Amino acid sequence: MTDKPGLGLSSIDAVPLHEKVYLELVEALMSGHFAPGQKLTSRKLAAELGTSDMPVRSALSRLQSLRALSALPNGSMEVPLMTAERFRQLMEARIVLEGAATEAAAGLINGNNLRTVRRNCNDLTNAARASDIGLYLRSNYEFKFSIYRHCGNDQMVFLIETLWMQVGPFLRSYAGVFEGALLGILEIDYHEDAVAALEAKDAARARDAIVRDLREGAAYLLGKARFHDAPAAA
Repeated sequence: MTDKPGLGLSSIDAVPLHEKVYLELVEALMSGHFAPGQKLTSRKLAAELGTSDMPVRSALSRLQSLRALSALPNGSMEVPLMTAERFRQLMEARIVLEGAATEAAAGLINGNNLRTVRRNCNDLTNAARASDIGLYLRSNYEFKFSIYRHCGNDQMVFLIETLWMQVGPFLRSYAGVFEGALLGILEIDYHEDAVAALEAKDAARARDAIVRDLREGAAYLLGKARFHDAPAAA
């Protein structure tokens, strides 16, 4: 008995609209699309996303519960401002989790996915050379998560995502501390070392590269970026 030929129809995307909206906003936060202190209203977001107000409100509420957004008295949301101590704590947690995720991924990631990691690595370098902070942050997000999502631990990836949602907007500060010449960030960027270690299946070296990347990047911003709790200049 032969199978009946298909009708040439595309499968229907079963992901609920409210989940699509939520994931879109999560990705925007993690990739630094929004800036600290930016006000977000459900009406404006719904118009931009081409959807109704209700799924946006649901997404904003979820993001508030994860500390990625703060509620304002008028009912809108705000991307929280960053203090030095909060940034330090977020980065310490990232170092622990992302180092562990990279080490685990080194033993699981296959050749096809390694090629994706390498491509994302090249995109990250090119974005820095172009001094495009938006593209750099997006490429940084895509590069690192193309590693972490192969760690074999969904709960660890979720925790990393919650940290990125909180710290991602502040990473736009790199544009200011490098005064537009973003190429200098490559001096404290160890993504090439991480890829080389993953390709060599050297889990410990891959972990060390990501940890060094995070630690030196955090130290640079702590020393040069403007935080919400910093004293005003005289």
